Amino acid sequence: NPAAGIIETADDFHYRDPVDGSESSRQGVRLIFSNGARIVYRLSGTGTAGATLRVYLEQFVTSPAEIARPTSEAVTPLGQLAAQIARIHHHTGLAAPSGMI
Repeated sequence: NPAAGIIETADDFHYRDPVDGSESSRQGVRLIFSNGARIVYRLSGTGTAGATLRVYLEQFVTSPAEIARPTSEAVTPLGQLAAQIARIHHHTGLAAPSGMI
């Protein structure tokens, strides 16, 4: 996918708080691409029934024209790739996000 390049790293994401240094492990699966793009998949909620799948998208851009693009437009190709990789439609039946921030 030209929007992301190739996957360079895939890992079990953990969060390190920059203020107090505390660590939160097993926060999701993170894919880091050769062009700096990132996809993070996280489950939130209790148990597996009724859990929410959160997909975080980061697309690295440098040109002023790319920076000025609306975020939803800029990450759409990466979001499509994220859905394809995780087979979200297959596992959930959802063809589109049920909410976006």
